[in-house]
Amino acid sequence: MKTTWKPDSWRGLPIEQAPQFPDAAVLENVEKELSVYPPLIFAGEARGLKEELAKVAAGKAFLLQGGDCAESFSEHAAISANGTNIRDFFRVFLQMAVVLTYAAASPVVKVGRIAGQFAKPRSSPVEKKDGVELPSYRGDIVNGIAFTEAARRPDPKRQIEAYRLSAATLNLLRAFSHGGYASLGRVHQWMLGYVKDSSQSHLYEELANRISDALDFMRACGLDPEKHPELRATDFYTSHEALLLGYEQALTRIDSTSGDWYATSAHMIWIGDRTRQPDHAHVEYCRGVRNPLGLKCGPSLTPDGLLQLLDLLNPENEPGRMTLICRFGADKVGAHLPAMIRAVQREGRSVVWSSDPMHGNTVTSTSGYKTRRFESILKEVRSFFEVHQAEGSYPGGVHLEMTGGNVTECTGGARAITDADLNDRYHTFCDPRLNADQAIELAFLLADLLKKARHAQVSAPAAAIA
Repeated sequence: MKTTWKPDSWRGLPIEQAPQFPDAAVLENVEKELSVYPPLIFAGEARGLKEELAKVAAGKAFLLQGGDCAESFSEHAAISANGTNIRDFFRVFLQMAVVLTYAAASPVVKVGRIAGQFAKPRSSPVEKKDGVELPSYRGDIVNGIAFTEAARRPDPKRQIEAYRLSAATLNLLRAFSHGGYASLGRVHQWMLGYVKDSSQSHLYEELANRISDALDFMRACGLDPEKHPELRATDFYTSHEALLLGYEQALTRIDSTSGDWYATSAHMIWIGDRTRQPDHAHVEYCRGVRNPLGLKCGPSLTPDGLLQLLDLLNPENEPGRMTLICRFGADKVGAHLPAMIRAVQREGRSVVWSSDPMHGNTVTSTSGYKTRRFESILKEVRSFFEVHQAEGSYPGGVHLEMTGGNVTECTGGARAITDADLNDRYHTFCDPRLNADQAIELAFLLADLLKKARHAQVSAPAAAIA
């Protein structure tokens, strides 16, 4: 690890998951072009998110982070058609957040895996089909998903398209979150049509009716909810895995008010489970930017290894800086999470603990599709909360791969999607995602778990005094 930091100090260090671009000159020109483009987000927004995450670390809020496994250029074509895909995702996200806020009486910090989640790590650099070997698909920012030599050739110019689509998505999200669409007065209108006949819709309608009654009471008392920004708008932040470091470096800027470096590609970036080596390029880049950071924590990460990474990435122990995104698998939480919690508590580190119940629970179905079983996702979430309660720690968030689309990619849930149903609407470009129905069902479970966790948090000091 280098002692001084610059946006390019990662270059020359060992690096994992880096695509091999065939033309270095074209890559250099693209990065130079990106370096003079406007920032996608502003430093003050990233600081605002860090302040919100500090509340989560203190047990006073909950982090809801979710979105696409890998955004695709083709799905973003919906931006030109009234932003249907983005709107539907945002509607589901708002529903989940209001369930958590109202049912669990907890403020919710909203962070999407969106407006930049175009790169994906791969378990193998190549893919083989029928005796043909081609480079693996690494996300639309790198190459195309079609299994042809032309599509799979890494193309630096795709980064320009990723920037353009990220900017368009951010523009739409800002309009949705602050232009009245997120007003609690529209709580009934957030329900997607295809979800309306599900069991979750009835639970949500009951909750929405209670919220509407509360708003009517406020109006009767002479208070207009539309005049209160807390009720008519919401803060929504973006995040993605900082995988393509040349792209990240090109969008790194100095904040004019603080003099600090910020990654302006997203409000929050995270380091993946495959790229968190302490002496490698991804940790080196991320340690120098002042954004909130996520760190994926899988079964191969030891407690001592975690503390070493926290020393590098958050040496000042700044609250809200680090979110530990735990992805163990439903049957491995108890074997790995307690020791991590104890190490963090012993050293007095301020972190947000978040559960990623998706990535450790991927299986191949009998029909050959990569899928996730909803019951395994629920089991990992429950185990995450149970371990934190046992260790006297706060389960601060959840990290999900989800969509507003009516997909059949994860089995189970209230609609009981089976292996045979996967072929019906399996649209993901990479990993299977929760559909809206499953996401809302999970939100109600989270609300119950969070309510119990907050009750235990309040009861613990009283028990200690007694």
